[in-house]
Amino acid sequence: MMLGSIDMSFPRLNTFSFWVLPPALYLVIVSCFIDYGSGTGWTMYPPLSSTPYSGGISTDLMILGLHLAGISSSAASINYLVTFLNVRSKSFKAEFSPPFVWALAVT
Repeated sequence: MMLGSIDMSFPRLNTFSFWVLPPALYLVIVSCFIDYGSGTGWTMYPPLSSTPYSGGISTDLMILGLHLAGISSSAASINYLVTFLNVRSKSFKAEFSPPFVWALAVT
C-alpha cells in the first residue's frame, strides 16, 4: 500500500465491504429484468418510482441494491480513513504522502 502499512485497520470490515457488492450488483441486474425493469430512468426520479407508475417489485429491488452498494462504499471509506489516520509506518509522515492518498482521504 502507499501508506506503508501491512494491511487495513479492520480486515473483516474490508472483507465485508467487498462481499456486499456482488449481492448489490445481482439485485440491480435482476431488477432490470423483472416486470419490464424499474421504469424510473437512470436518476430514480421519485414521481416515476412511485406505485402508480411502477407498481412491481423491480423498483424495490433496485433501491435495495443501491442501498447495499452504499453500505459497502461507506464501510470501505471508514476503513480507509482509519487506516490513513492511525496505521502508518514510523518513518512515514502524512504530509509527505502521495496525492492519490490525499485524494482518497478527502473524497
